[in-house]
Amino acid sequence: MIPEIVIEKLLKAKRVAVLTGAGISAESGVPTFRGEGGIWNKLKPEELANFDAFMRNPKLVWEWYNMRKNLISDIKPNQGHYSLVELEKIYGSGFSLATQNIDNLHIRAGSKNVFELHGNIERSYCINCRKYYHDMVIDENKAVPYCQCGGIIRPDVVWFGENLPEEEINLSVEAAKQSDFYFSIGTSGNVYPAAGLPGIAKRNGAFTLEINLERTLISDEFDITLTGKSGDILPEIVKLLREERT
Repeated sequence: MIPEIVIEKLLKAKRVAVLTGAGISAESGVPTFRGEGGIWNKLKPEELANFDAFMRNPKLVWEWYNMRKNLISDIKPNQGHYSLVELEKIYGSGFSLATQNIDNLHIRAGSKNVFELHGNIERSYCINCRKYYHDMVIDENKAVPYCQCGGIIRPDVVWFGENLPEEEINLSVEAAKQSDFYFSIGTSGNVYPAAGLPGIAKRNGAFTLEINLERTLISDEFDITLTGKSGDILPEIVKLLREERT
């Protein structure tokens, strides 16, 4: 059951901003950070997802990311992703989506105005000239890809010890400040600075709604928390919103 106030606030809203985390991707079957079995369970993520580890053993790190890319490649966006696309159609340029996920599912679903706070596993770039490569196919015989300039190519994801991309976080903060309605979907609320975005929105007058399988560390900060799958709750919100708008 969607509280009436949620639809009332959405009907009045001109600007809607969203933050998504691992929960929405888990509903599509995206595997956990470390994967399953084999060598990857013997290594801590910090031993693979940091720049020093990459420079020490780029072949090992690329093997890990290729494994993850292969797992994600066959996974499809779910109804939660598609419902956010529908919300963007309703609010147009007044809609924005910040995500902590690197799986590219929001863009594959059709979302346009997406701020990727932790990067995108389907993108890579040269650490020397910064040339970007999208959905690069790596020659298994070479294992480690190199740019035409001679620089080594790395995954375009934020590693331990690295800052979030400045433009993406600034746009996310600005969207939170300007929003009339703010969604937090499938995020635990314990990874900052992303976890601070709903609070920024609320302090600037937005109505805030959390959707998650269970209550989180920041649930008490929201106007309303709905527990359940985003793939069930978001389609119902979109349906009710469209009915009221007709």
